[in-house]
Amino acid sequence: MNRLLDRETMSQLLAKREAPCLSLYQPTHRSFPERQQDPIRFKHLVRELEDSLKQQGRGDQAKALLKPFHDLIDDPDFWNSNRDGLAVFAATDYFEVFRLQRSVPELAVANDRMHLKPLLRIAQSADRYQILAITLDSVRLFEGNRDGVDEVRLGENVPKTVEEALGRELTEKGQTGFPQGYSRASERGDPMQVESGGAGRQDEIDRDRERFFREVDRAILEHHSRKSRLPLILAALPEHQFHFRKLSHNEFLLPEGIENDASLLNHDELRQKSWMVMQPRYIKRLEGFINQYGESRGQGLATDQLEQIGQATLEGRVATLLVEAERRIPGVVDKEQGKAVAVEDDSATTPDLLDELTIWTLEQGGEVISVPTERMPTESGAAAIYRY
Repeated sequence: MNRLLDRETMSQLLAKREAPCLSLYQPTHRSFPERQQDPIRFKHLVRELEDSLKQQGRGDQAKALLKPFHDLIDDPDFWNSNRDGLAVFAATDYFEVFRLQRSVPELAVANDRMHLKPLLRIAQSADRYQILAITLDSVRLFEGNRDGVDEVRLGENVPKTVEEALGRELTEKGQTGFPQGYSRASERGDPMQVESGGAGRQDEIDRDRERFFREVDRAILEHHSRKSRLPLILAALPEHQFHFRKLSHNEFLLPEGIENDASLLNHDELRQKSWMVMQPRYIKRLEGFINQYGESRGQGLATDQLEQIGQATLEGRVATLLVEAERRIPGVVDKEQGKAVAVEDDSATTPDLLDELTIWTLEQGGEVISVPTERMPTESGAAAIYRY
């Protein structure tokens, strides 16, 4: 049910425009008894959605649109797998659920478009990464940030064990080599290897390991890394680190890894070890954007003025937009004119300028980076770096 926050998912949500669009956010809890309150809070928010639809004269659509929400309320298995936050989106013939690794404020909105800012802020955060945990017995993938890690369901074509990867070509247990001096690799069409005295079992096992690592590397790159475009940390024993890296073609694989069998680590230990790898890169990446903003501003190719950013996004000139995490700036917007003006009105229906500028930039092919308040280089809540 849960989907990755990858580019494909974001593009689908950004393209969703058929009104009414329902957006629901709430914090959730991983452990008992705190999570007992989660379905109760969810039910309350669903009721707010229903009231909002009725107030908008769309009460006749409420029953069909809210049915999948009500199905979740009555699903105990759903509430036993909580993470730290929940985002649910619905429209005609559309329903999507995201379990989030960060808590989000409660919000229930029925509007002409999806309310995506909380989700985009998480998806665009520069601290996200994935962990490939591999042994000769198993393959697991995790996604994490500074706050936590969670296991990701592997794609259908990603082998989970060496047996799945090699099938009938896996060396049989007890195999002692081939008296004719040729390994089974030659029979499979692999480069022929001649070994004095016959290929021993260890040689066969080593070749199985290479074939296994090659297949895992190919499948993870094709079905996960290219979609998420997240940095990939390898968690494996030291002797496997060398062999996997030697064979890997994954450009997202980081040179630093976790030299442990991840199956012996709990999630918090895995998070601590992976964040030790990621933190220096995260800080360096943020500093790179901030330095680039400073240099570009000196050349007249950057601004922190919201109205100017709105106009620049309309013209497709914003290459990178830095937005202050967790900040909301109510305003008046007009996408056709690129208008984004802050106002004093802070009602629930007033658009958030940072939300609008984020979406406009992504729609124009720009990159958006969510920046913690303490590292934001401007006081306006946004900083745009222009393409030209």
